[in-house]
Amino acid sequence: MSNIITDETIEYVSILAKLDLSEEEREQAKKDMGSMLDYIDKLNELNTQGVEPMSHIFPVNNVFREDVLENGDDRDNLLSNAPQKKDGCYKVPKTVE
Repeated sequence: MSNIITDETIEYVSILAKLDLSEEEREQAKKDMGSMLDYIDKLNELNTQGVEPMSHIFPVNNVFREDVLENGDDRDNLLSNAPQKKDGCYKVPKTVE
């Protein structure tokens, strides 16, 4: 089954893609788009009965580790090099009026 790509379709796609195509490029784009749609039609002929849909070709597993507290409350050590501190926090210059 051959899909017919019109000049209007190519014009619309070129506007969406912000492409300025020459006449030769338009004709080539029509051929290319037609062959892509023909290929998709060919894929639609395949028997996919019983085939599970998937979002990825490889199994996707959660690779995140458990969130484990390692350093604990080491506030005094963290603030030891601070140029200024106040009430157990870093004191920084005011940046917003």
